[in-house]
Amino acid sequence: MRIKKGFVLRTLGNEYIISGEGLEQINFTKLISLNPSAAYLWKEIEKKDFDVQTLTDLLMKRYTVDENTASADAQKLIDAWSKAGLLEE
Repeated sequence: MRIKKGFVLRTLGNEYIISGEGLEQINFTKLISLNPSAAYLWKEIEKKDFDVQTLTDLLMKRYTVDENTASADAQKLIDAWSKAGLLEE
């Protein structure tokens, strides 16, 4: 899967925000806030194919976390991004 074209990570003060830009996202009228961990993952996988294992590996590389916890967190994030319409297969 990939992040859909037209979604951009921005910093607003101390917050990380995903917004839609361009004609592809003309009907996207929301802003999505990310915590620092989710923003880190977004930056690492932007414009790349990824899966749950990719995010799990990135979490374990950056944080002191076991594989089961990292995998569960990665799946929750993918589910949230998918529900928000940010991903494509």
